[in-house]
Parts: sequence; C-alpha cells; structure tokens
Amino acid sequence: MNQFTTEIVDALVKKQDITEVFRSHLEKAINSLLVTELTSFLDYEKYDRIGFNSGNSRNGSYSRTLHTEYGDLNIQIPRDRNGEFKQQTIAPYKRSNDTLESTVIHLFQKGITMAEIANLIEKMYGHHYTPQTISNMTKAVSETVEAFNHRQLHHRYVCVYLDATYIAIRRDTVSKEAVYIAVGIREDGSKEVLAYTIAPTESAYNWQELLEEIKGRGVEDVLLFISDGLKGMVDVLSSVFPKARYQTCLVHVARNISHKVRVGDRQEICEDFKTIHQAEDAESGQAALDAFCEKWKKSYSKVVKSLRENNYLLTFYSFPKDIWRSIYSTNLIESFNKKIKKYTKRKEQFPNEESLERFLVSQFDDYNQRFATRCHIGFNKARAEIEKMFEELES
Repeated sequence: MNQFTTEIVDALVKKQDITEVFRSHLEKAINSLLVTELTSFLDYEKYDRIGFNSGNSRNGSYSRTLHTEYGDLNIQIPRDRNGEFKQQTIAPYKRSNDTLESTVIHLFQKGITMAEIANLIEKMYGHHYTPQTISNMTKAVSETVEAFNHRQLHHRYVCVYLDATYIAIRRDTVSKEAVYIAVGIREDGSKEVLAYTIAPTESAYNWQELLEEIKGRGVEDVLLFISDGLKGMVDVLSSVFPKARYQTCLVHVARNISHKVRVGDRQEICEDFKTIHQAEDAESGQAALDAFCEKWKKSYSKVVKSLRENNYLLTFYSFPKDIWRSIYSTNLIESFNKKIKKYTKRKEQFPNEESLERFLVSQFDDYNQRFATRCHIGFNKARAEIEKMFEELES
C-alpha cells in the first residue's frame, strides 16, 4: 500500500475529509513535475558537477496559486538564470484548472448570468470570483466563434430553414435584436446550423447577406428553402440560389389566418386548412386548397385572396413523400430557437454583441455535434429520390 492510499484509508477511518489528501498530493505531484521539467531542460541534476560552467543554471522559483476542485494549490514555478525555460505542466497565466473553466462555460451555455455563476462557483469551490473574471473564462469560446464563422460548408443541402428570433442586447441602450439563423439538412439526413447574423430588425436585405455568406463558404446547391414568408424573401433567394425552390411555412400561414378571422370560426377554419398539407399527393393538396377557398371566400375574401396569390404553399409536394412532414413548415428550426430563448430568459440582456455571439455559437456547436451523425426522420428512405433531384438540378 503506497503513501497516498495509506493516507486515504487513514482519513476514511477517522471520518475526515479526504479532499485535503487529494489536494496535498496533487500539489506535490505538480511541483515534482515542474522540477523534473527544469532538470530535463538543463540536462543535469541539481548540484551535479556537470552543471558547473554550463552557461545556464537553476535560479530559484516563483509562486503561483492554482484553483482546483480540491482547493488551492501552492505551485512553485522553477526558473533558470538565462530565462529560457518555459514549463509545460501548467498553461501560462492559468489560475484555474480545466474542470472549473468547463463548469463555467457549461453554466454560461445554459443561460446562467455571470453574477449567478460567480456566486455558484464560490459555493462550490470556496473561491470568490468577480463576474468579470467569470466573463474572462468564457472568452475561451471566442476562438470557437471565429472557427465557426469561417468553417467550410458542405457543397449541397436538401433543404435550408431560415428563421429569426429576438434577443435583448445592449448597445448604449437595451433593445431586442433579430438573430438570423440558417439550419440545413444534408443528403444523409444530418443537420447543422450553417450560419447566423445579428441585426436590429428582420429584413430581406439581411437575409441576402447571410445567404451570400453561405454561398461564399462552399454551398453550391440547395433544393429547397423554407421560411415564414417574409416579404421580399423569394426575390432574395432567387438572386443568390436561382435553382432552389421555396416553401412558405404553412404553420405560419395558419397562424396568420387565425388572427384575421372571428374567434368562433378559428377552430373550423384551421382544421380545414390542415387538409391542404395532409393530402395524399399534390393534386389532392391543390383540390383541398380550392375547396378551402371556395368555402371561405364569402366570409373572408381577403384571406382567400392572399392564399390564391401565394404560389409557394404546395412546393413540398414535389419532394419525396417521406420528408413532407419535415419540409412544409419551419417547425424544425423554431423548436431550436425556442430552446435558445429558454436559456436566454435567465439573462435580462447581453452586455454586448461579442457576449451574445459566444453564447449563440456554444449552442450551435452543441447542436451540430449532436446531429452530425443522426439522420432526420424520412431522409434515409428518400435518399435515392433526393440524389436524382440533385442530378436534375445540376444537369
């Protein structure tokens, strides 16, 4: 039984806290590694005569405190006289271990405020950290933001969902701004957040910039775009991806209709509208749309007129049936945006755009990792048909 094991057993027998045993041995181990590092660098043992007149020698040490989950470690960093030794055991300027930083970043991703994290860390580890220190820890995510925004994208996507959500951010004053998000599905059914941008309001112009960015990062072909029907969106899409088709989100259309009819008619008119995207094929879907318009044209002529003028209600019927339920609405991206909003509710605001970006990319990276190897429902069965559609698009 070694000394470490003996001390643990002794602490357990005496019903003492074994944390101090771990702390003291971790401290000894790190200091021993540092001494060994310097010996290896100088290539002679301490007091060894080989070191005389070697041109470099040991020159004492300086202290640093490293915060860990076991308590503070008093670390002695050895120095050489020429100032050439660079130890590798502890990262330069590091004041806490990766476990603590990982905890902080994980809490940050969940929408916990900096002040709340500081208080929680103090209770967990017994150390006081200011909200600014906690904020500095999360800045490690900044490199991830840069990498996310410049990564190369896949050359083609079956469909891309476009949606914006609003989050409060401070720019002198606090206001909710639009976060534009694009989520794509590849031929293998895997999903990923392609890109995002932040702007005070939602507009077709900002969507165009985002789409041009996506194209510039390698996306060549998209079979279908799905969005909520923002005015000018079709023109933007056709200018950037002229071969792509467009589907108006039918859930948004139903919501808009419900706001324009009497309360007493809402349930019936919404049930009738569902028959349009629940049909067996495109022909039946068109028949359901015609029946809907015929039934309600007298009571709500403006509603019917807007439907008649919308040429993008039934686009999804021209795709494989196995994926219809996934592409007639933006539900996929809206559910993701709801999760983001859930975490941001704990924050009254983001202090600046950089802070908001770090939070968003942490969510996007988590999403992309989770769905990189998962096939979205229906896409595996539709793979052969989708491949044929790409061949026709490229011909």
